Amino acid sequence: MTKIKPNNNFLSITPKAAHQLKKLKDLHNPDAVGIRLGVKEGGCNGMTYSMDFAEEHGPGDEVMELNGVCIFIDPMSTMYLVGTEMDFVEENFGASFVFRNPNETGRCGCGESFSI
Repeated sequence: MTKIKPNNNFLSITPKAAHQLKKLKDLHNPDAVGIRLGVKEGGCNGMTYSMDFAEEHGPGDEVMELNGVCIFIDPMSTMYLVGTEMDFVEENFGASFVFRNPNETGRCGCGESFSI
C-alpha cells in the first residue's frame, strides 16, 4: 500500500485544477490510480511539464493527495517542482493547465517550455 505524504508546500494544486483533473480522469481513464506529473527534457527552452494518467505507483514516486487528487511524481522531477502551483485557466479562446514555478529562470515565448 502506498503511503500518501502530506504536501508540506512541495506542490500545490488550485481547486480549479483539481476539478479539471478529476473530470479528465473520470472521462478518459476512470481506472487510473491518479495523475502522474513530471518534468522532461524538451521544447525550445530545455524543459517541459508532463502529465498523464498514473496506472500504478512507480518505484521511488513521491505520492501526495492534493484537493482530492492523487499525484505521482517521479524522483527525477521532484527537485524541479518544489514550490510549484498548478492551476487551470480558462480564457476566451481556450483553457490550459498553468504551472507557477518559482524555480524557473526562463520561459519560451509560447509558454510551452522553461529553464531552471
